[in-house]
Amino acid sequence: MDTTMAFLASVPFWVYIIIVLVIIALRDILQRKHTIQHNFPIVGHIRYWLETIGPELRQYIVANNREELPFNRRQRSWIYASSKKENNYQGFGTDQNMQEPGYVFVKPAMLPLKLDSTHNHHVKNGNDPHHYTIPSVKVIGAYHNRKRPYRPRSVVNVSAMSFGSLSSRAIESLNKGSFQFGNYHNTGEGGLSPYHKYGADVVFNMGTSYFGVRDAEGNFSMEKLIKLTESNPFVRMIELKLSQGAKPGKGGVLPASKITAEIAEIRHVPMGVDVVSPPYHSAFSNIPEMIDFIELMAEKTGLPVGIKSAVGKTDMWEQLADLMVETGKGPDFITIDGGEGGTGAAPPSFADHVSLPLVFAFSTVYKIFQKRSLTEKVTFIASGKLGLPAQAVMAFSMGADVINVAREAMMSIGCIQAQICHTNRCPTGITTNNKWLEAGIDPVLKTQRFNNYMTTLAKEIIEITHAAGYEHPCQFGMNDVDISMGDHNSIISLANNYHYLKTIVPYPGIKALLECPHLGGRAISGEKFA
Repeated sequence: MDTTMAFLASVPFWVYIIIVLVIIALRDILQRKHTIQHNFPIVGHIRYWLETIGPELRQYIVANNREELPFNRRQRSWIYASSKKENNYQGFGTDQNMQEPGYVFVKPAMLPLKLDSTHNHHVKNGNDPHHYTIPSVKVIGAYHNRKRPYRPRSVVNVSAMSFGSLSSRAIESLNKGSFQFGNYHNTGEGGLSPYHKYGADVVFNMGTSYFGVRDAEGNFSMEKLIKLTESNPFVRMIELKLSQGAKPGKGGVLPASKITAEIAEIRHVPMGVDVVSPPYHSAFSNIPEMIDFIELMAEKTGLPVGIKSAVGKTDMWEQLADLMVETGKGPDFITIDGGEGGTGAAPPSFADHVSLPLVFAFSTVYKIFQKRSLTEKVTFIASGKLGLPAQAVMAFSMGADVINVAREAMMSIGCIQAQICHTNRCPTGITTNNKWLEAGIDPVLKTQRFNNYMTTLAKEIIEITHAAGYEHPCQFGMNDVDISMGDHNSIISLANNYHYLKTIVPYPGIKALLECPHLGGRAISGEKFA
């Protein structure tokens, strides 16, 4: 043994390297799975390695500040700096091509709004004078006389992202940050988890699999929904998900390998079996049945009930609006999800081509409801890359009463846009169930960073609002925003481009909004639940 060890120790190190390379070369030549490795032994591995790190190379080295998608480096840098309370300003002027098609111009007033005791845009959160809050003008559920109508304290909120799609620490950070800021937190269709129970108002999102409120066969259980809402009074609304922008008409798959005992308990699904969400609901099959289902849930729970959907064909939207006029029944709110919205996993053909982008989707549906004088009776919620001030203002100008943000919220707690959410290998621990990766998230730190981001976003929305001469973003109209058409350097107003004028909702003033008995946001009102 000693002789053998002595011999091995005497062999030069480079000999071992050659032996390893020879073994790899033989393996490459003999295998038939990868042509490049077979034809170019050893060297072929470099090609696959470069392909693997290609997104990172482009993100940090190759692409310029405004070139990347879904979010370019400039947008991500603003979110990161805002969440960390770092300098998020820009020097020397814009680096954007202001003549490119779709560029947004918000029109300032000659004299901005003068703030005084009558026009006060923000409210102190405890002893923090820098906390900005923008309550919704509409009370959701008031028109249909729901037992527990709801006025969101913030017009900017967290969009649907499920526990399971996001890690427990990510959900916890977003919920605690939402509690601090005062916005609501949408559960996503994965059910109400313990990590949604840290104080924020919650919107319970219910998809085609009815996770958390389903029976053993996967059918909807009204008894479980009633129990869930009664046991968790911080659940303020129910959102019936029909589809989402990134994959409309496509059900999701939760592989058995990702189903932990905790997820199985929350979603009411068995262990060891793939859970396939159908693309359609089993509780109803047409628009009249959907309206009846909405009314039944609202009656049994007392909560406002709305729908979330991507947009394509308009015939069913027309039917829904006609029936709402005819019966006086229907959803209390409508969430329009643009085709540019995100998801944990979707086929590229769906994410890239199926459903309209937000500006077309929202304007299409809004005009259908406006034609029937329904826009003052329904709260319109918009989502799809709206977590940046100018894009948010454009959505409010088009008729959105509230906006939801998802990926921007993820970035505020550390997402680096690695775009591997579907692999369970998220390097930041946000979209993975891997405990080692998830352990990198400090909920205390990330809670504060999310709160910082929301505060900065609301502050800049308000400052743009004041620059335009208004106090509340609901006062923006279709002629307050122009977009570049890219032809002969011409620009056109939203009104002329989408051929409608937003219905202006009466604005009673910030004081009246904050004195509303249905106002949510326990972070400021002081209301808490065990």
